[in-house]
Amino acid sequence: MAFKDLHDYIESLERRGELKRIKVEVDPELEITEIADRVIREGGPTLLFERVKGSNIPLVINLFGTMERTCFALGVEKPEELMTRIEELLEPEIPTSFIDKIKILPKLKKLSDFVPSIVKKAACQEIIIKGDDVDLFKLPIMKCWPLDGGRYITLPLVFTKDPETGKQNCGMYRMQVFDRKTTGMHWHVHKDGARHFTKAESMGIDLPCAVALGCDPAVIYSATCPLPPDIDEMLFAGFLREEPVKMVKAHSVEILVPANAEIVLEGYVKCGERRLEGPFGDHTGYYSMEDFYPVFHVTCITMRKNAIYPSTIVGKPPKEDCYIGKMTERIFLPIIKKVIPEIVDINLPLEGVFHNIAIVSIDKKYPGQARKVINAIWGLGQLMFTKIVIVVDKWVNVHDIGEVLWRIGNNIDPARDVIIQTGPVDVLNHASILPNFGGKIGIDATKKWPEEGYNREWPPDITMKKEIIDLVNRKWKEYGF
Repeated sequence: MAFKDLHDYIESLERRGELKRIKVEVDPELEITEIADRVIREGGPTLLFERVKGSNIPLVINLFGTMERTCFALGVEKPEELMTRIEELLEPEIPTSFIDKIKILPKLKKLSDFVPSIVKKAACQEIIIKGDDVDLFKLPIMKCWPLDGGRYITLPLVFTKDPETGKQNCGMYRMQVFDRKTTGMHWHVHKDGARHFTKAESMGIDLPCAVALGCDPAVIYSATCPLPPDIDEMLFAGFLREEPVKMVKAHSVEILVPANAEIVLEGYVKCGERRLEGPFGDHTGYYSMEDFYPVFHVTCITMRKNAIYPSTIVGKPPKEDCYIGKMTERIFLPIIKKVIPEIVDINLPLEGVFHNIAIVSIDKKYPGQARKVINAIWGLGQLMFTKIVIVVDKWVNVHDIGEVLWRIGNNIDPARDVIIQTGPVDVLNHASILPNFGGKIGIDATKKWPEEGYNREWPPDITMKKEIIDLVNRKWKEYGF
């Protein structure tokens, strides 16, 4: 059953013993980060800070801080349940007969059941603040790390519309607070929000924008997903919740926002304006440095009477964004396999901070197939940013880093099995030769075939006979263990 809103989720966590209320006053500058960082590293609970210095609004953090909690947030016991639902949605193939068309109708109907519904009245508009009363510093916005350029909104759901088509998008982009009424809008060049803003600037107009803070967890999660531009994030959230997301027209801009949000910032991103933003302690574990980004002007704030401000921290893994990323890895595996069918499994290790390392196992059927997969990954959506792609055979457990390293050490000849390529890289890749453009490496750690230039006999793995394993299993206690 879907959570109604952030309050419902927090109350459910408390009943499960996964919420800790902090009743002493804490400083949103650095102190909360240090507390949360220690708790997250220990797999600890969600934290609700009831008294935050400088604000009368409580702050919640670590909403997705373990894999188990992330599953609970999305209403499943394990990620594979969502994988199965997506696999079922992807089948059957494109209908080629009347019977096939009949078979696909129930699935299309089911998906249509998750289309967002529009309501006229919503809790997120119980309080309306406009004009000179707008003051972002009344929110408990955190400064996370010592060298950060200021306070940052770190868990925003940013809603914009394509100024040509009117199609709405939701993404998550950090927002540095410059003053009472303006923030940075950290749109990377490859993101849909940046694409909308580029179109608006080409038309010489400002881009209306609404930022929702604090929704039910499926809605928050969906804002982080690498969905194709034509897939509505709120439709996807409805699919995850198995219940439509209720939306309401924002008070002062022509944008729909989640009706169950805690706080909504409304305004516009000004055409032609840029401001120096950063540094920011980022999910890479390094600071992303100063650069010029668009500016969001807040003209109106709406909120619930009992609003809770949501936040998160990023930095050296693990942080809670790691578990969001691992959930995305699992949920989107069926879609990746649809495009690259020889893939068996994929691991984006936490240490690879999503875009640095991908380990892929394949069902190898022909020579050079690992190279084909490496290049396919570099051409697939946001996987194009992957700096290191490692391909192993289907019998290798990609989630066992020790086994993967063992296979790499034994199975590759660097002169033959390594691809060096250049292409687009993540904006946060500080090691690249240029911003947004740099090198990549692909490693073929599969068993080599004669057609790949290997003319000796490939040695077998060392394994024990099954009957001996069974014998020792039966006698194990007799050995005194």
